[in-house]
Amino acid sequence: MALFSQPTARALAILDLLMANPQQAFGLTEMTRRLNLNKATCHAILTTMANYGFLVQHPKTKAYRLGPSIIAAGNAAFAQFPVLEYARPELEGLNSDLNLGFAVTARSKLHQVLLALYGNATPLMDSFQLGLRLPNAAPVAACFTAFSPAKQLEAWLTRAHESRGGYNERLDQKLRVSVIAIRARGYEVTLKTRAEEELTRELTRIHQSWSLQELEEATNKYQQGICVEHYHLDRIDPKARYEVSTIAVPVFVYRQVPVMCFVAGSMDSPITGAQIEDIAQRMKQSADRVTRLASGHEPGANP
Repeated sequence: MALFSQPTARALAILDLLMANPQQAFGLTEMTRRLNLNKATCHAILTTMANYGFLVQHPKTKAYRLGPSIIAAGNAAFAQFPVLEYARPELEGLNSDLNLGFAVTARSKLHQVLLALYGNATPLMDSFQLGLRLPNAAPVAACFTAFSPAKQLEAWLTRAHESRGGYNERLDQKLRVSVIAIRARGYEVTLKTRAEEELTRELTRIHQSWSLQELEEATNKYQQGICVEHYHLDRIDPKARYEVSTIAVPVFVYRQVPVMCFVAGSMDSPITGAQIEDIAQRMKQSADRVTRLASGHEPGANP
């Protein structure tokens, strides 16, 4: 069983709420309501975080915002992740040249995290706030998994089966075929789905009240929904037209494991397989330049 710290989770939930609403401050009562926390427990966490500078409290309204220690932590994290700065001019250029929106995503053990947006990537991504997460369970985050060790692939597949109540051979085979196709051509293509439309609507609604429980339920429902829809485009006919949601390419820094992905979206109308290939190749060229700048290595390259 994985280790879990409830007090740590509560503190992180507070940070999530404030990061998702950077223009707002929240008082104790509002925060306990939105996060479903005990008032005394929440007050103790807020006081401790404010004492250490991770939050600041307005002297009159008593509402809390992110504090200077968060800025210092962010700067330190950014210094350890310079690849994001290398990516910025590349994606700004692609955004301008291709008239598409782009996003940068990273992966933790259990989640795919949205790091940056350039233009309007997709309605789904636009409805997310930076830093928010989707489950790192199949078929989400396949672009990462396709270039990861076999152990991570199996864990990714296992989480998908668990989310749907048990092992499903047909789903397992479908997901493995998608991973093979992504690795073979070097990029991922996803199609528009009903589950994505539903999640976009749910996120727009949830952000009005910001309930972490509702957010988690909505993203988990999305992950389960796309398991049964035609989500990945495994075979591409250059002449056929497709309702594409995203095109994603990996960026490598730590040898053969992707550190992040570039994701293109905002295709308002169907595009041909040939157009998909053109967009993907442009993205791969940008990803390769970022990889070289960050002193990383593509799969198969010599260290």
